[in-house]
Amino acid sequence: MIEIKNIVKTYRTGIAELQALNGVSFSIEDGEFVAIMGPSGSGKSTLMHILGALDTPTSGTYFLDGKDVSTLSDDDLADIRKKKIGFVFQSFNLLPRATVLRNTTLPLVYADIEKEKREELARAALQAAGLGEEHFNHKSNQLSGGQIQRVAIARALVNNPTLILADEPTGNLDTKTGEVVLGTFQKLNQTQGKTIVLITHEHDVAAHAKRIIFIKDGLVQSDAKNHQKLIYNV
Repeated sequence: MIEIKNIVKTYRTGIAELQALNGVSFSIEDGEFVAIMGPSGSGKSTLMHILGALDTPTSGTYFLDGKDVSTLSDDDLADIRKKKIGFVFQSFNLLPRATVLRNTTLPLVYADIEKEKREELARAALQAAGLGEEHFNHKSNQLSGGQIQRVAIARALVNNPTLILADEPTGNLDTKTGEVVLGTFQKLNQTQGKTIVLITHEHDVAAHAKRIIFIKDGLVQSDAKNHQKLIYNV
């Protein structure tokens, strides 16, 4: 699904240069659950934005489903983000006064899906993310942090993407709630075959993935399978 080769990303501000990525290469197959781990400033968030087609590298190549992303038009990139990639962020990014159902249907509104179908797909996505129907008409500002993040996961799922990118998804959650959210990702990977790329700086969070890529100073330091037994509790 993903193949990146010698990705370099340099930011320029005036005469200063910041090298965020220094030649990163790896591939991710369909159905993998991969954690990209590293300390603050390692380049992992920059890499996530490139994988999500939200930013472009200074040099190197990125192939998504066999297509060279650098050759795609802005419209093609927007279409990929809309149909192939689901994003889950640390800050949730939900509308606080909109209901759970409304928040989840928003990507379908932009995709021009008819209203009846939108609600059906949103309900299925919320159930897949582990949220019960009793919460569907609650406003997001009436939910706990873990419930809000499940809504964010459902919103990422609603267009049935092939790839889910999660950037520090447990960063605003307590440990117990974070475990539940990570269990949701494990379940989606194991029961639905979703490809999940999880960005984190925490060892305990990365341990939930089946493979861990560790980056530091913009370079891949290690890339290894995680052989511990994975159990999801949701």
